[in-house]
Amino acid sequence: MSEAPPLNHLPRALRRRLLPLLAVFLLLVGVVVPGPALALEAQEPQPPVLPAAKPALAQIGAHSFVADAVRRVGPAVVRIDTERSVAREPFDPAMLDPLLRDLFGDPSGSMRERGQGSGVVIDAARGLVLTNAHVVDQVDSVSVTLADGRQIDGAVEGTDPVTDLALVRIPTRDNGLQPAPLGDSEALEVGDWAIALGSPYGLERTVTLGIVSSLHRDINSLGFADKRLDLIQTDAAINPGNSGGPLINASGEVIGINTLVRSGPGAGLGFAIPINLARRVALQLADGGTVVHPYLGLQLVPLTARVARDNNRDPDALVRLPEHDGALVQKVLPESPAEKAGLKRGDLVVAIADQDVRTPSALLQQVERSEVGQPLALKVLRGQRELQLSIRPAALPHG
Repeated sequence: MSEAPPLNHLPRALRRRLLPLLAVFLLLVGVVVPGPALALEAQEPQPPVLPAAKPALAQIGAHSFVADAVRRVGPAVVRIDTERSVAREPFDPAMLDPLLRDLFGDPSGSMRERGQGSGVVIDAARGLVLTNAHVVDQVDSVSVTLADGRQIDGAVEGTDPVTDLALVRIPTRDNGLQPAPLGDSEALEVGDWAIALGSPYGLERTVTLGIVSSLHRDINSLGFADKRLDLIQTDAAINPGNSGGPLINASGEVIGINTLVRSGPGAGLGFAIPINLARRVALQLADGGTVVHPYLGLQLVPLTARVARDNNRDPDALVRLPEHDGALVQKVLPESPAEKAGLKRGDLVVAIADQDVRTPSALLQQVERSEVGQPLALKVLRGQRELQLSIRPAALPHG
C-alpha cells in the first residue's frame, strides 16, 4: 500500500481549504494531534465552583447589646391588670323618671373600672413585684401576667404615694419566677444608655431605647406638689401602660422604675424613679410597714442672688430679700416642726447639716436622708442677720 502524499506537496490554496476540514474530522473521531493548534483533549464536565458559605449571623455578633440586656431582664417583667369600683357620674334629675330608669338602668351605684400597667419581679423567693403606686391605687383585684403568658392573681402588699411606689405579692409555688438584677442609680451619668421595658397600651414585651437625658429632675417642677422625688429623665419612649416597668442600663441591670411621661412639641420626655430609692422603699413595704418620710412643714421657692438684687433695686418692693442663693420660705405650716423651730416667712435657708443649700430640692434631699426626731442644724438668713436654728423632723402625715 502506497503512502499518502504529505500535505506539504499539495498546492497552498488547497491546503488552506483542507486544514480546517481535517481538524474537524480528527476532533470527531477522537484523535489527538500534536501541536498547539490541534491539541484537543476530551474533558469531563466539572461542577460550577460556588463561593464559600458565610458564617451564620449569630456567629458574628449580629445581636446588639440591647438584645443581650433585654434577654437578661425580660423574664422578670410582668403586666399588671387591675379592677376597682368607682362611683357613677351624677345623672340629670330627669333620669330619675321610672321610664328612663327602665331604659338606661339605675343611675345610682358604682361601675367597674379597669386599669393596666407593668411591673418587675425583684424577689422571686417571696413573689414580690415592684410597680407604681398609681397603678394599684385603691384597686379591688390584681392580675399579674408573667413573661411566659401565665396569669396569676396577686395582692397589693403596700403602697407609698409620696414616692409613687408599690409592691404586689404573687404566689411562688411552681411559678419559676426570675428576679431582675438591680443596678446602682447613683453611678449613672448623663448620656448613658437607657432601655425601657413594659406593656404600653397592653402591648406586652415592648422595648424602647434611649439615653439618660438628665438626673435629679425634681418632680415638683413637673407639677406634682404632693410627691418627693428626684427623677431620671430619658428620651426612651415611655407610654401609658409602661408605668411600673423597669428602666435598665446597657448591662441589663434595673436602674429605675418608669413612672410618667410628659409630651412636648415633637418629642416625649420620660421619667423613672431611681432604683436606689425604690429598693429602700420596697424593703420597708415588704416588711408590712408604712414608709416614713421626715418633713419640716415648709413651702419653699428657689432664690438666687441676682433675683434678690433685682428685687431690692425696685423702690416699690414689698420686702427686701437676702442677696444669696438658697431656699426661700414662702409659708410655714401651723403646728409643724418648722414653726416650732422658729422659722418665718421670708427666711432664706442657706445650709442644713453643714451642707450648702442652693435650691429647695437640695434641702429636701437632706431632710429625706434624716431621721424622724433627730435634730438638724439650719443656717438661715433673716434680713441682714444670720441665724443658727435647730429643727427636729417629724413623720409626714398621711393624707
